Amino acid sequence: MSQQSHAVATPAGHVVTAREALEPLYLHLEQEAEARLVAAAMRAGWSAEEALSAIDDLKLEDMQAIARRKS
Repeated sequence: MSQQSHAVATPAGHVVTAREALEPLYLHLEQEAEARLVAAAMRAGWSAEEALSAIDDLKLEDMQAIARRKS
């Protein structure tokens, strides 16, 4: 994982919500995780397209599981 530090805004920083404070870091981590997953799949012999398709499937399953827990 990147050693680069990502500051999270504090409530005193006039951030409207915690989500707004965390969103840039969340998006960065999501991108980094996806890049690492694709790289690992390609090292194992899968194509980038196959890896991205598998990642999309996993994200969909995760969203469906969250939706089931909420209902």
